[in-house]
Amino acid sequence: MIRELDTVVLARDIDGSMLRAGDVGAVVHCYGGGETFEVEFVTGEGGTIAVITLSEADLRPMHREEILHVRALVPA
Repeated sequence: MIRELDTVVLARDIDGSMLRAGDVGAVVHCYGGGETFEVEFVTGEGGTIAVITLSEADLRPMHREEILHVRALVPA
């Protein structure tokens, strides 16, 4: 179950954005009892890239044993 302030991972690329599967974000709001989520994605320095509404199918929780990876932010 995904909740507000959870760290989540994109399960797929988001068309029309610079967001790619594997990008890490933070849930800033839950809608409809957990059906959709407002998720913020930031750069390593904390600058906001996007705040986007996503469904549970677009996300997965970040697991404790996972490691973060860095990629260059390249416009779509």
